[in-house]
Amino acid sequence: MSGTDLSKGTLAGGRPYLAIPGPSVIPDRVLQAMHRPSPNIYAGELVEMTATLIPDLRKVARTAHHAAIYISNGHGAWEAALSNTLAPGDKVLVPSSGRFAIGWSEMAEGLGLEVEVIDFGNHAPWDLPRIAERLKADDGHQIKAVLAVHVDTSSSIRNDVPGLRAALDEVDHPALLMADCIASLGCDRFEMDEWGVDVMVTGSQKGLMVPAGVSFVFFNNKAAEVRAAMPRVSRYWDWIPRANPQEFYQYFGGTAPTHHLYGLRASLDMIHEEGVENVWARHERLARAIWAACEAWGQEGPLEMNVTDASLRSHAVTALRLGGSRATELRTWLEQTLGLTLGIGLGMAPPNSPEWHGFFRLGHMGHLSGHMVMGMLGSIEAGLGALEIPHGAGALDAAAAVIAEAGTPAA
Repeated sequence: MSGTDLSKGTLAGGRPYLAIPGPSVIPDRVLQAMHRPSPNIYAGELVEMTATLIPDLRKVARTAHHAAIYISNGHGAWEAALSNTLAPGDKVLVPSSGRFAIGWSEMAEGLGLEVEVIDFGNHAPWDLPRIAERLKADDGHQIKAVLAVHVDTSSSIRNDVPGLRAALDEVDHPALLMADCIASLGCDRFEMDEWGVDVMVTGSQKGLMVPAGVSFVFFNNKAAEVRAAMPRVSRYWDWIPRANPQEFYQYFGGTAPTHHLYGLRASLDMIHEEGVENVWARHERLARAIWAACEAWGQEGPLEMNVTDASLRSHAVTALRLGGSRATELRTWLEQTLGLTLGIGLGMAPPNSPEWHGFFRLGHMGHLSGHMVMGMLGSIEAGLGALEIPHGAGALDAAAAVIAEAGTPAA
């Protein structure tokens, strides 16, 4: 069967489910916190509440150091991190395992930086010995920063950030280690200080469960010293007034993103009530349930996970291949018939190539529960059947077995 046949009607009524890898599902608690009139931006509760956000953001980032807030998406956080620490002509090294590492390198090129990409493709993580050899060869320390994407949202590869720090330390290389945690923060384990990361960037719309539009840059004292030596930084991107504001507006370089801040306060409360380690464990278990289902489907059909080694997969997103035009057909059928939206296969094939229609992604980040995952998997199985896409049996049983590992709550 090809195309979408809605002649038997739709079951998409009710609340839709956005299972893409960001923006993620927004909790009702966050929506309710944002559903309010505009507040006073000069004094009162908004000003007082914003001061409480910084220490709680640091707890999620696992850092005792500095945090800056930007009204931007993740691309803005990329530019802020680069603008505060690097001048035109400076060299950066970018190990790539997906489209978003390439995107950060393109941002660097646009700022006049000299960029060297080590491209490991879309299916493999970093080759740390190869990166170590390149750092060792840089005996003049021309490389000023290494731009490292922890989880590449396009390929769903989770890279070894502490291993990269070890490679830098082994050759006593002074380059700043910058980590993109836009997809991973609040989903996959990340330890900024323990892992020796100097600068980390993230956004509001994934593990932090807030609408897109706010991003964050965390930086340690080493990065702060580099910024202090910079001859000039754009007034808007400069992180000094944002991290150490003398006036409230300096947190944001102007008017505050008022309703985002109320939503962020609610989302941080939810994260800390659950406990960051418990949040990581929940994402890990739900990801394994999804992988178990995908492995069962792939036993007798074309479905393949992009990352074959489970230890290298993100717990926030899973990239998959169906081949042909099947992925687009499946996504279309699920959205129109059941109200479930899956992610496109970003970066796995050129957008103008027919191969693009053979890839898709499952987002499983942020506000996510066992019944949501089982509902998503059941919907996908229905779609595979309706579209007559070959697939193995037992996927839902395999996923349920992983979910059941949580055990029965004590009476």
